[in-house]
Amino acid sequence: MTPDILCLGEPMLEFNQQPDGKYLPGHGGDTSNCAIAAARQGASVGYVTHIGADTFGNSFMDLWTQEGVDTSTVTRVADAHTGVYFVTHGENGHEFSYFRAGSASSRMGAADLPIETLKSTGILHVSGISQAISDTAADAVFEAIRVVKEAGGLVSYDTNLRLKLWPIERARAVTHAAMAQCDIALPGLDDAEQLTGLSDPEAIADFYLALGARIVALTLGAEGTLVATPEKRERVKGRRVEAVDATAAGDTFDGAFLARISMGDDPFKAARYANAAAALSTQGYGAVAPMPRKEAVESFLAEEE
Repeated sequence: MTPDILCLGEPMLEFNQQPDGKYLPGHGGDTSNCAIAAARQGASVGYVTHIGADTFGNSFMDLWTQEGVDTSTVTRVADAHTGVYFVTHGENGHEFSYFRAGSASSRMGAADLPIETLKSTGILHVSGISQAISDTAADAVFEAIRVVKEAGGLVSYDTNLRLKLWPIERARAVTHAAMAQCDIALPGLDDAEQLTGLSDPEAIADFYLALGARIVALTLGAEGTLVATPEKRERVKGRRVEAVDATAAGDTFDGAFLARISMGDDPFKAARYANAAAALSTQGYGAVAPMPRKEAVESFLAEEE
């Protein structure tokens, strides 16, 4: 059976700097993180990617299996490696260093897509990173969007701007073109300011609605999320916690938000849940390990009632 949510993109092995300066190995990659976050909330999730036939690729296959993420649309590539990145922490927050040139995921193209699975899914989730890693990957995302839309599914897009991967002019052109075909826009405020040239959250929400999104969930960090539809908008407050590492907070939000949407929540209720999940994810180091499960999120939400 096809999963309700399909995420497409590049997984990367993570090495996250600890307070003692040593690096903790883990798993990352924005859309993989999203898939795992959604699965931990009880959603039916699958992943579409290419990874190396290497030790790091084996590690991801084991992880997805343990997390209940369907791997039937994951392709192992013998002559390409699985990407790696390092996270360091300083006064300005966390910084990323990537080693992904020529990775298996960056070689994925439109001809490699699992068309029948895409036609059957309810929600496809992709991101700016999914398109920035190579021209062929960008084309694959556009084709996946077309297939899902024509079959009646929904498409979710997180801008996840990484200017180390592409210049701002190309990022604007590609992400705006993709957003124009999407149903659920999931930009972060910092990304959106650079991509749209706007600074007012309300104006940014209007921008993405005008492109064609049916739902905009603009994340505002600790201030929560501005959720907007053509009929209604609301600022959904964030939850305060003692944060130590925000590495995958946005991806956790995406996964929790899409999980709740797939289960029938309206976007405002889904954002309240996703804000809580994202806050909890910042209380530990690494992308995947601190992601909360459904029971923890529900308990956290119950504290404010």
